[in-house]
This record gives sequence, C-alpha cells and structure tokens, in this order.
Amino acid sequence: MTPRQLTIRLIVLATAILGLNYIIWRWMVSINWEAWWIAIPLVLAETYSLLDSLLFGVTMWRYKQRDTPLPPPAGLTVDVFITTYNEPFDLVMGTARAAKNIAYPHRTWILDDGNRADLRAIAEAEGIGWITRSDDWANRPRHAKAGNLNNALLATDGEFMLILDADQVPDPKILDNTLGYFNNRRMALVQTPQVFVNVPPNDPLGSQAPLFYGPIQQGKDGWNAAFFCGSNAIIRREALMQLGVMRYVSETELALNKALKTADKVVAKAGRQLGPGQERLASALSTLATDLQQVRRELNEGQAIADVTYRFQERVDAVARNLVAEDFAALHAELNSIEGLSRTIDVDGSLAVVDDVALDRLSQRDWSPLGAVETVRVLIDSVNAEKAGEAQAVMPLATISVTEDMATCMRLHSLGWESAYHHERLADGLAPEDLDSMLTQRLRWAQGTMQVMFRENPFMQKGLSLAQRLMYVATMWSYLSGFAAVAYIAAPVIYLILGILPVQSLSNEFFLRLIPFLVINQILFLVVGRGVKTWRGQQYSLALFPTWIKSVTSAFGNVFLGRDLDFRVTPKTLQARSRLPWHLVRPQLIAMAVLALAAVVGVIRLLLGQGDLLGSSVNFVWIAFDLLIFSVVIEAVRYPGYDAWLNSNKKKEGNP
Repeated sequence: MTPRQLTIRLIVLATAILGLNYIIWRWMVSINWEAWWIAIPLVLAETYSLLDSLLFGVTMWRYKQRDTPLPPPAGLTVDVFITTYNEPFDLVMGTARAAKNIAYPHRTWILDDGNRADLRAIAEAEGIGWITRSDDWANRPRHAKAGNLNNALLATDGEFMLILDADQVPDPKILDNTLGYFNNRRMALVQTPQVFVNVPPNDPLGSQAPLFYGPIQQGKDGWNAAFFCGSNAIIRREALMQLGVMRYVSETELALNKALKTADKVVAKAGRQLGPGQERLASALSTLATDLQQVRRELNEGQAIADVTYRFQERVDAVARNLVAEDFAALHAELNSIEGLSRTIDVDGSLAVVDDVALDRLSQRDWSPLGAVETVRVLIDSVNAEKAGEAQAVMPLATISVTEDMATCMRLHSLGWESAYHHERLADGLAPEDLDSMLTQRLRWAQGTMQVMFRENPFMQKGLSLAQRLMYVATMWSYLSGFAAVAYIAAPVIYLILGILPVQSLSNEFFLRLIPFLVINQILFLVVGRGVKTWRGQQYSLALFPTWIKSVTSAFGNVFLGRDLDFRVTPKTLQARSRLPWHLVRPQLIAMAVLALAAVVGVIRLLLGQGDLLGSSVNFVWIAFDLLIFSVVIEAVRYPGYDAWLNSNKKKEGNP
C-alpha cells in the first residue's frame, strides 16, 4: 500500500465515522417534529448525501494507478468503429483519417447510421470501410447506437474493436498503449479518458470530467469495475459475443417459462368451465395440458428451444383442427383488444414482446376451449427462438436503455470478465458548445443510467461481487441528487421567511457534529483530486437538479408505464440562436429568485426583531452558497461557443 492509498483510507474512515455520528444524532435527537413537513425531507436529503459520500469513499478505498502495460503481441486483428448518425462529413472524416493513421495494424470502419451515400463514396475513396444497417433492420427496433454497433459486429471479424464517437480523434498510439492489457485472457474492456479540446479553462458548461476520468474510474478499477463509457474503449470480441449468446439463451428461456406458466393457467381455467357432455372439448384441453408438460421435459433434457416450440405448435394446430370451427378472426380481435397485447402483437399474429401485465390478464380471462388453444398457440409463438421482432437474434451490446455502455459493462462483469481503466489521454473530443446541447447530452446519460437501474438493478444481478454492485449503484445513486437539492433549497427559504427551523435548535452539539463531517468530506475530495479542478463538477451536480429529476421520472415512466423518451442525438456543433436561452434554466432562475427574496425577508425580519441572529446568519451563508452554485447557469446561458470565446480572448490579449 502506498502512502497516498493509506492517507485516502484514513480519511475515508474518518468521513464514515463523523458522517454516521452526525446523521444518527440527527435522526435520534434533532428533528423538529412540529415542522415534520420540512424536517423529514431535509434529514432524508442529508442521509442521501451521507450515503453518497460513503459510496465515494468505498470507490476510493481501492484507488488503483496501473503500470504501463506490456507491448501488445503482433498479429492481433482490430476493427476501429467510428459511430455516426448525422454529424458533418468533415468532422466524421477527420476522425476516420486519424483512425486510419493509428500505428498498430487494423481496419477502420465508419458505422453510418444515416446511410449517406456521399459519405460512403468519400470514405471508400480513401480506403476507409463504410457500414450501414442491413435490410434486416427495416421496420424493426433500431436501438440507437447499440443497434449500430451490433449490426457492425456481425459484419466484421476482428478479435478486438476500438469504439470511437464521430468527434473523438484518436492518437496514433492508442492501440499500442492499450492492447497489452489483453494479454490477460479475462480482460474484456479497456477504457481510456474522454477529454475535450473545445473547452475554455473555466469550463462554463462543465464538459470536462477530471474527477470521473481519473480518481473515480481508478477507484472503480481497483474493484474490477472500471466502466465502459461508450467511446475511446477497446473491447474483446469474444467477450461481447459470449455475452450476446448467453443473454439470448437466458432471455428466451425466461420468456418461454413465463409463457408456459400462463398457458397452464389458461388451459386449467378453460377446463373448469366445461360442463357435462363436453368430453370431446375436455379431451382436447387434456391433450394440450399434456403437450405443455412435454415441452418442459424436452427443455429440461436440453433440446433446442426452436425445435421444441416448433413441434409444440404443430401439435397445437392438430388440436385446433379437431375442434369445432370458430370465427378465428373474431378470436384474434378479442386477443388484440387486451390492453398490453395490442401493442405487442406482431404483423404475423405473434407476440413481438412478452408483456408481464398482458400475461396476467390473459390468465385471468374466461376462454372457450378453442380460445384457450389459440391463446396458448399465440403465447408460445411469442417467444419464437428466431426473435422475428428483432433484426438480429443476438444483440451483444445492451439495448435496454438509451445508452448502451453501462448495462453492457455490468453484464460482462457478471460473466466474470475483467475491465481496466488506462489513465492516459489517447483521443481528443468535442464537447457540446451550447447549453441546449449540453442539457440534451446530460439528460440522455442520466436517463440511460436510470433505465439500467430500473431494469437491471445491480443488487439483483448474479455473478457480480458486492463491491462491483456498489460501484454501479454509486453512479446510479448520484442521479437521485435532484430530489435532495429541492430540500436543500427549501430549508433556508422556509426559515428566513417563516422562521421555522427544521432542527430542534442550532446548538453547539449540532455544529460540533456537522462541521467536522463537512470539513473532512471536502478534504477527501482535495486529497483524491490532488490538483484536479472539481469545483465546476460540484456546481453542476446541484445546478442541474431539474435535469436529474426529469431523468428519474422519465426513465420510470418509460420502464414501468411504457412511455416514450424524448431522445435526441447530441449536436456536435454550435447551434444557431437568435437570443439567449434563458428558458432552458427557468427552474434554476426561479430558485435563485426565491433564495434572494428569502435573504431580503430574513434581513427585514432581523431588523424588526423577529429573527434569531445565529439562525439567520447560518441560513444567509447557506443561501449565499446556493446562489454561488447556481451562478454557473448564468455563465452557461451567456457562453457564446468556443470559437467566439477564443476570438474574444485574443482581442483582450491584443492578438489579431
């Protein structure tokens, strides 16, 4: 253990002890129950912040600075993928030309999701490969960037792939400096930092992330949980393909088991409704029940799902032909009328997706024998192993969220694969140049993370170590900060305007417990960062509270309520505007106005002898801190873009 690691661990322990000492006391002693409506939200926000600090401390506990890897062996085959949709040709080709000049032997491909013939002609004229979606993707889910990469995986065969966004210009030695990690046969992924060249030193949009692409990734790396961040990463094809095949098998088996359980219920319920003299119908249902048991036996024997379901469908068709003819069109109309099935019935009459709510409704309806037979046929057909509803049966990169990186990496870790974070700048990217683009990007990142949390909670995933679960949860947890921010804004406003204190009193005990925790927490950031500028990131973690709240609510609506997400690709160039976009930060401006008004009211109440000097002073400082945090949004709205900033800076320095 290095002296630096020992120092970090001692500070982490001190942070945990002081933080728990404070928050336990807050819950046990200091809550003002007469004002529970603000006291409880505030202590919950403080508890959230403590847990956030503890998760950060756990991350830093295994802080890891890797040695330079051994040189890669000769002869590895590498595909360099440059993903693009609608970015300008010159931007895409600038990255592609730099990728072509990477020193280690490789093939360069532009993955053009926009299917632009002109871009293809330019690329191929320069000896650069061009791939777009195959015809199999027509009228099927496209899955954004994940779909683009999955399509390219089946069109190429390199042992490794370097994934680059269209604006990430690689260094010629990016492969030479990273492929050596793959001498470890269990290494699936190597992530390098994302650094942006079009950002002023004051970083008004908070684009650089030196704390994440540094100490945080190095901390996660110590727990074998370094994240895949979507670009500037090298991945082993074998790991991805194993992941894709295993997910395909497990998801198909899960869907089939759900369908079989529902089919059993449908057949049993239809049988109970039969009366005397309906032996022929009872025999048909009995045959169907026996066939369902045979399906289970064949699956337990390890027979192929496609073969088992195909034979079952033939037997179901035979049962149906022996029953009295019915109006199948009316029956299908009834199936389609069930909410949850109407959006999942495919064009050929089969279910495109097995919907749990729809399955439950199917099992509860009263079906005629013929209706039961046809319902079972549709259910089993819904999990056709060929996955007719998708362009590809195997999807190695995760498609469960608007960002493919986190879920894919978590799945790789759950299979026992390893990842590494290589802390060296090996690509130069372009950050959003206006507030609207930045907010679009941050919202998509946050929505993708929350979708993963709701769909594949790390604590529910098999194969992950406890530390890996905590590393994923720590990132997901951070996006809940928007709700805590509301309490932190409201508490000082309520005190200064109404004189209501959310704690029993501002006693010496309160300050002796709170201040040491706040100080040691900041010391942890300073020691971990060691010269890294983290203030801008701390500002935006609070200042973007409306974006974080929207990410949680919209992702929840998408996952549990089936609502669409407002997905937009982040523009890579400055967007034209006729006026300053103050509307984009309206909630923050309202919060600032309310905070300022509360400060004015607090001063007036003090002058009138209605306020407590100590309580008011504490809350004045609190409000000043909040306003300082929120001031970044004013700077962001006024930011003219990098080129304009550069020209303005040159004029100030007297340069032409």
